[in-house]
Amino acid sequence: MSDLDRPARALRALPPSCGPVRLIAVDGHAGSGKSTFAARLAAAVGDDERGGGAPVLHLDDLAGHEEFFGWTDRILTEVIEPLSNGRTAHFHPYDWNLRRFGSSPHALEAAPVVLIEGVGAGRRVLRPHLAGLLWMERGAEESWQRGRQRDGSELSAFWDDWTVAETRHFAADPSRPFADALIQECRKGYEWRPGPAATARPNRFITQGDSFPPAY
Repeated sequence: MSDLDRPARALRALPPSCGPVRLIAVDGHAGSGKSTFAARLAAAVGDDERGGGAPVLHLDDLAGHEEFFGWTDRILTEVIEPLSNGRTAHFHPYDWNLRRFGSSPHALEAAPVVLIEGVGAGRRVLRPHLAGLLWMERGAEESWQRGRQRDGSELSAFWDDWTVAETRHFAADPSRPFADALIQECRKGYEWRPGPAATARPNRFITQGDSFPPAY
């Protein structure tokens, strides 16, 4: 039995928040470990009837060089609207190498649980559609340093621009104060702690001591 089984069952038991979908956001600073955590959570939450893990929307697919956080209309139209009607969403992922959106649409099924992963996943306009908001509890400077080390010196200029944009975004539209859970990566895995909004929601699914398997 995985340490993720209990929180995964709790997420599946939440009331739907976006049509038939329980939409779960994984937010945090760039480089904080959101993608790794979301992949592990998606595998644990996967629907037995569908097989495989829960679908994951990576916000990097909706953003772009010219609009780091200008994807609000795109996600509402291409993702939230169809999911709220129980339909598969289709969007065109951005190619960060070619610096343009692709021509082939990517499908995102209206599964019982769908994860949205990326900086700004818990932004104000999306919160009404979320069943839960998870925040990666790692500071900005440490996260950005991890990201810079991961991407190498050739993307140094990109990170310079990104850190300014991210700082402005969270100053105007913070996510952490509305998080149901704070996810802390530790030596043996992840610690799952109640977030600032945990006691405010009627469906509290986070309890002290929940933990996740190692991230390595």
